[in-house]
Amino acid sequence: MELIIPDILADVRQLSASLSVLGMLIGAVLWVAGWWSHRFWVVLGFTVLGGIYGLQSAAALKAQPLVAAIGVGLAAGFLALTLVRLGAFVAGGYAGLVLMHAILPTWEQPFLSFLAGAFLGFALFRFWTMALTSLAGVVLMVHTALALADKMGKFDAVVWSESNVNMLNVVCGLLALAGFLVQLVANGLRRSDDSGAKGDKSAKKPKSDGVLAASLAAFRRAG
Repeated sequence: MELIIPDILADVRQLSASLSVLGMLIGAVLWVAGWWSHRFWVVLGFTVLGGIYGLQSAAALKAQPLVAAIGVGLAAGFLALTLVRLGAFVAGGYAGLVLMHAILPTWEQPFLSFLAGAFLGFALFRFWTMALTSLAGVVLMVHTALALADKMGKFDAVVWSESNVNMLNVVCGLLALAGFLVQLVANGLRRSDDSGAKGDKSAKKPKSDGVLAASLAAFRRAG
């Protein structure tokens, strides 16, 4: 398995230096903040893919190409977050089937295996998103960084990547793990801050209730 694919790298190095830098920045955002920005990327990706599909299928949809592209793109973007959750459910179920078949080939309950994997994949959606966005960010960063180094005349990135496949896989895996841990720790800190803020609000609420009760009591006594 190659995380850095030479054929893709050969195409990426044809991009300008500014686009390579932009790709590195986008990869860095995915690497360290994939969970917080995943809604934006999912909606953007589904909208673009829906627009391309609508543009190509305008004749079948019996609509103008621009109208079909905009309509399908907006519909796909509107349903993107729901579809990605459904995709996580189905992918988890399929992974459960494959895993149970590999561990227990004699297990004859595919429906239970699918349900167990599907519910587990849905429950761990946050962690799967962190892992996948971290890996995607690393792969994008390494591809664009190698392409930029090739454009600057440092070395032939395609030939070098073909001769260092194992090292690149290890480096990408370690960086993806580091990004996952960073997202995990930052998510824990953010949740603790949110719970602390809610605790402060709940602590202030009885005080205001007490002031209100004292005011009402004084009003009754005055009456």
